[in-house]
Amino acid sequence: MQVKLSVSSRGLVALPSAMLAAAGIRAHDSVIAETTPEGILLRPAVTLPVEIYSGERVAEFDAAESEMAEAF
Repeated sequence: MQVKLSVSSRGLVALPSAMLAAAGIRAHDSVIAETTPEGILLRPAVTLPVEIYSGERVAEFDAAESEMAEAF
């Protein structure tokens, strides 16, 4: 898919919804912009959730591991 776009005075570019859908990009998603010899490449940024464990949760993991060690 190829379209002609304009750049606003603030440097903003609006991408057509069909192009966003084809790339799997939704509203409020993060993208990575990269310069290449061919021009600018936009691609979805992969974000992974991070879980921070409390002391209680770590103790639960330790107890479960102890139970498994006893079972084997």
